[in-house]
Amino acid sequence: MKILVLAKPKKKNAYIEQVSETEYLVSVKEPPVDGKANQAIIKSLSNYFGVSPSQVTLISGHTSKKKIFEVPDSLSNFEPLPKQKKLF
Repeated sequence: MKILVLAKPKKKNAYIEQVSETEYLVSVKEPPVDGKANQAIIKSLSNYFGVSPSQVTLISGHTSKKKIFEVPDSLSNFEPLPKQKKLF
């Protein structure tokens, strides 16, 4: 399943907010230098969905704030727990 992510690097707090069924707002503390923000987003998404980081793949938007990620199709009916609505 493909999801659209609006990345917010270099923020004070790291969190994930679901905007729609396939759109997420992901804020990370890391700067967008040498792929550090992308790796932090992958780690955050894997924690949020409860999958391995290797199962979250950045498809497009490596240098853009709008990114498309591939996550396992089994997550198409994923419903976050109340504590997952805002990540960490």
